[in-house]
Amino acid sequence: MRPIATLLVFGASLSLTSAHGDHSHIPEGEAISAEPMGTTLWIHILIQSLAWGILFPLGMVFGLVRSRWHVPTQILATALAVVGYFLGHAHGGRQFSKNAHASFANWLMLLLIVQVVLGVYLRLHLERGFLGRIRKWQVKGHAILGGVIPVAAWVQMLLGGIASQGFCQADHLGQCLAHFIMGSAFIAYGIVLTILLLNGQAWLARTGRSQEFWDSLIIALWGCVNTFTEHRWGNPWVHNDLQHTSMGIIWWAAGLVGMWLSRDRSGRPRRNLIPAIVILLTGWAMSAHPQNLELSTHVHSVFGYTLMAAGFTRLIEISFVLRDRVAPKNADDIDEEINSFQFLPPFLLYASGFLFMGATEEQMQLLSDAGVTHVSYILILYSIAFLLFLFVNMLLHLYSYYTASSSKGKGPSKSHDEEHSMPNGHARAPAMTERQAQDAQEFELEGLITDDEDEDGKKHSQSNGRAQ
Repeated sequence: MRPIATLLVFGASLSLTSAHGDHSHIPEGEAISAEPMGTTLWIHILIQSLAWGILFPLGMVFGLVRSRWHVPTQILATALAVVGYFLGHAHGGRQFSKNAHASFANWLMLLLIVQVVLGVYLRLHLERGFLGRIRKWQVKGHAILGGVIPVAAWVQMLLGGIASQGFCQADHLGQCLAHFIMGSAFIAYGIVLTILLLNGQAWLARTGRSQEFWDSLIIALWGCVNTFTEHRWGNPWVHNDLQHTSMGIIWWAAGLVGMWLSRDRSGRPRRNLIPAIVILLTGWAMSAHPQNLELSTHVHSVFGYTLMAAGFTRLIEISFVLRDRVAPKNADDIDEEINSFQFLPPFLLYASGFLFMGATEEQMQLLSDAGVTHVSYILILYSIAFLLFLFVNMLLHLYSYYTASSSKGKGPSKSHDEEHSMPNGHARAPAMTERQAQDAQEFELEGLITDDEDEDGKKHSQSNGRAQ
């Protein structure tokens, strides 16, 4: 039972955890006290996970589609977040020294307060004088914060998991940061691929560039950072410095090639395989990292194989599923256009991210001491990846359903994806592109937009329709 209990505690610690309390109970040189986490702290974790991890992203989608459920969802999430915040300062049991989770919590709550104030201001429709002139900027600010908060909440959840176990202290900080930053990047890449597959082709069409151009640009920039930050210049080369630095070099070198190949000689967008090859090579390099523990060796190996599989399946998708095409066969049916194989590369990136975040030195030592096998641990991490993949797909389906409903003025007979989206790697007709781009930019609840603004929008749409 001990290994199972350790797994459950460690998995739950990936949620939010407080870092306040009586520091006198903390042994010198330690980050946490020896007591177990109390009931109040567990309630804090559950409430904050519900508020920041589920309700706020759900409310963001409701805001995007101008649903009447946007305000009630945000009010409920805010109320839970405030309750959870104070519970984090009132718990007993395990105590925590000063840490990043405690400090960042205050900034996160400040973001929430600003967002609530902007929402209330927009709801009051104060449109005369100076307030009226800056209203459009307030709308944009409210939209931007709505997108920033889920990302900030993700960071806070990770910091909470770290604080709950007293990890990432002293010499462990560097490798801890590398694992959590890189792991989060893989998950973010998977989420972006999911969005582009289901709902993101309007943005791609507006940029006039292929998806591989943007992938290669990010890879090149990330490679530049890694090249000069993975080794402390002037000091001896130690541990995996050379391997990490060489990975940075291949990223920016391959990224430049990918950007060059993303257009043909006539300037038209073109698919290429460079980002997929970079992911595959990165997975191979990661799987060969030398480790001190057998458990860590197994976890890193599976992480490397999973990342290699993500790159290999992406390569197959572009070459053999899409066959490099940039125009859809059937622009009216997204379900017919999307192949089931196309969901595999994004999911494998989710799984790779969780595997890498769960493979730090301290985590491996804790699980090894508890007798947890690599098979059990890897299956748990894959399960978490499946749940996040499900949640992202549910949010995107919700977005598609509501935008289809609003565009028809009644319940949709077809989903929004069927009417307005293209599969990953496809371009869209200009008129359809403009329409979905307009939908995607409306981050406001319908009631926050004035009648005058609504009328102007309708006139603009009608004039565009006549022009086409």
